[in-house]
Amino acid sequence: MNPADSAPATTRRFHRLDISGPAFWARDFAARDEVFARLRAEPGLTWHAPAPAVFPHSEPGFWAVTRQRDIAHISRHPDLFTSGLGISMDPMPVELQRPTTFFLTMDPPQHTRYRRLISAAFTPKQVRRIESQIRANAAEIVDEFLADLRGERPVDLVDSLSRKLPMRTVSDMIGIDRADRETVAYAAEAMFGSTDEEYASLEDRADFFMSQFTILHSAGTELAARRRRAPRDDLMSAIVAAEVDGHRLTDEEIGAFMVLLASAGNDTTKQTTSHGFKALIDYPAQREWLLEDPAARLGGAVEEFIRWATPVVHFARHAVTDTEVAGTRVRAGEKLVLFYCSANRDEAALDAPHIFDLTRDPNPHFGFGGGGAHFCLGAWLARMQLRLLFHELLPRIPEVVLGDPEYVHSDFVHGIKRMPVRRAGSDPRSR
Repeated sequence: MNPADSAPATTRRFHRLDISGPAFWARDFAARDEVFARLRAEPGLTWHAPAPAVFPHSEPGFWAVTRQRDIAHISRHPDLFTSGLGISMDPMPVELQRPTTFFLTMDPPQHTRYRRLISAAFTPKQVRRIESQIRANAAEIVDEFLADLRGERPVDLVDSLSRKLPMRTVSDMIGIDRADRETVAYAAEAMFGSTDEEYASLEDRADFFMSQFTILHSAGTELAARRRRAPRDDLMSAIVAAEVDGHRLTDEEIGAFMVLLASAGNDTTKQTTSHGFKALIDYPAQREWLLEDPAARLGGAVEEFIRWATPVVHFARHAVTDTEVAGTRVRAGEKLVLFYCSANRDEAALDAPHIFDLTRDPNPHFGFGGGGAHFCLGAWLARMQLRLLFHELLPRIPEVVLGDPEYVHSDFVHGIKRMPVRRAGSDPRSR
């Protein structure tokens, strides 16, 4: 054990590699992973300065957890590592995190109850309806995207393709009115990428974050109230009616779920679509392999899209009691940040993890978390959307040329804000 591990957190020396500051997160994924690779190679965990914060705090720092096996250990032991003290790397009062993340900031058995309540609404009938809606929406969205590509000007892949299906899916599932969809979509995207200066400056970030939260939460509570008065044959009505062990969700809780579904459920699939599309263009041999038998190969390909994208960079836990992780002493109350972006490039867990490989099997990625109680509840929905969208897109897309992507500046989401795409052979001067 490193003697520094036993020092009080307030006097413990920060690691020489800074992964907390904005300058680090302004680097591209590959450059950041060079740093994470060096951290993975070191014994034990490493101690880092708290991230810049918009809220007053007294956090002394955090432990960086960068290897798959350590993330899995923490994720599968909620008795030792709690989510109830907050799940963000950025210092933020848990009282503010809880209404924006719903049951992500809960531990079993409370977390288990809420998870069962939401799951109870996904009956086989609801799932069949959702799949039918997604298939129809995917076909329509691909038609629109291909029509956009026939023009002379480049189109933005994110706006024209990636962002459309997940928000349309969420809207259809819970009944958001068409007139409100763009407002809800913007609020969801802005919340997820709120550390990006394009949305708000550091000084205005807290107010901006809460205003977007209010839009999403109000949309959920108002819709829940309407469904209680006049139920329909839709998911929101099923959520309102769901009951487990005598418990039902309140309108406030449904509002919190709406925030989680609209932000996490929307943005993660959107970002995986963009990263997956880019990878298929960057690695044409992989695309050709997939096109040989897309029906049989898309399932595995989607897993590699998710691993490659790793749209959620991290979640955090706090130690419940004094314990040890990877030979490092961790004291009760200390924060541990689980870097899924690092886990999905961990050479000890994955063969050639820096290669985009659609034939990868097995593919034990952590794109949906490290397992345990908090494994992503919407994993099946994300996979379904990606599979149906690329099933429509792959056989029909012409040869295209991508411009440079513009990435979201965030320590939480690995996102592409904009990425120009044009048909090969069209005049690039029309940009």
